[in-house]
Amino acid sequence: MAKNKVDADKQPAAPEKRFAWQFPIVKLRYWWFALSLLIIIPGIISLALHGLNLGIDFLGGSMLDVTFNQPVHQAQITSALDSAGFPGSQVQIFLDNPNRALIKTKALSEQDHDKFLNTLEQKVGAFDRSNLKEDKVSPSIGRELTTSAIYALLIAFAGMILYLTIRFEFKFGISAVAAIFHDVLVVLGLFSIFRWEIDSSFVAAILTVVGYSINDTVVIFDRIRENQEKMRRGDSYEEMVDKSVWQTMARSINTVVTVLITLFAIYLLGGTSTKIFALAMLIGVFSGAYSSIFNASQILVELKNWQARRLKAAKLSKSRA
Repeated sequence: MAKNKVDADKQPAAPEKRFAWQFPIVKLRYWWFALSLLIIIPGIISLALHGLNLGIDFLGGSMLDVTFNQPVHQAQITSALDSAGFPGSQVQIFLDNPNRALIKTKALSEQDHDKFLNTLEQKVGAFDRSNLKEDKVSPSIGRELTTSAIYALLIAFAGMILYLTIRFEFKFGISAVAAIFHDVLVVLGLFSIFRWEIDSSFVAAILTVVGYSINDTVVIFDRIRENQEKMRRGDSYEEMVDKSVWQTMARSINTVVTVLITLFAIYLLGGTSTKIFALAMLIGVFSGAYSSIFNASQILVELKNWQARRLKAAKLSKSRA
């Protein structure tokens, strides 16, 4: 048995998996940076000029809890309200009572209020108005939600930099946070450009995208660290990073495709209440995979090169002195 163990140890390692379409990612990094800027800059301009198309959760409105005399469907109510001049209303059917619907819509005047209820009765079904529950959604809730989300992102960014600095190096943390910031800007920018309405679920999607993006980036960085420890004098850091990215490519592709398929199904088959979340996640996950592969490690290379130039300049200055 000892002999078999020795023979097994002497066996060569499995050959590294290579893709038929493999190309030098790191050498083309300025093209990846340019592609990111082509998406981010128009989004930033749109955000500056038009901002985001805020929904009821941010602008305020009316919330009605309606119990119909028969089971109703989300699409049925949404279609009826859209045709009556109440577009963008959010409808949620209670799982324990298919007759009951929670509807959020724009702030209703007295005239709009009667039109709104008449539309529900005529196009959806009869309900007892005496059991109708109504509340006003304050825009201050949206402001608090936005403020809390910004604080959460800042704390997350700081925590990620600290964690990656301890686990890897400070440059790894800066590179990862820069890539995540890229993903947040891509989602915000596209929602601003296409004027897609956002609600509270959009904030949850942004925070989820941050978590997904950092997870994929850490996997690549972990491989870079492993390969960095094996480097010898004269080895190219750029070639090592390129090799590391390709070694984790299959994992990155498999993960993002699986997640995108699931999100696409939610977007197509889910109700209106999940569409904003699913759309933001679709964009964010795709952007997160792109930034993890094509941006994060390339930013790391740029920081390493910048550090090397500084050290070289310092040595040259010292030798002249």
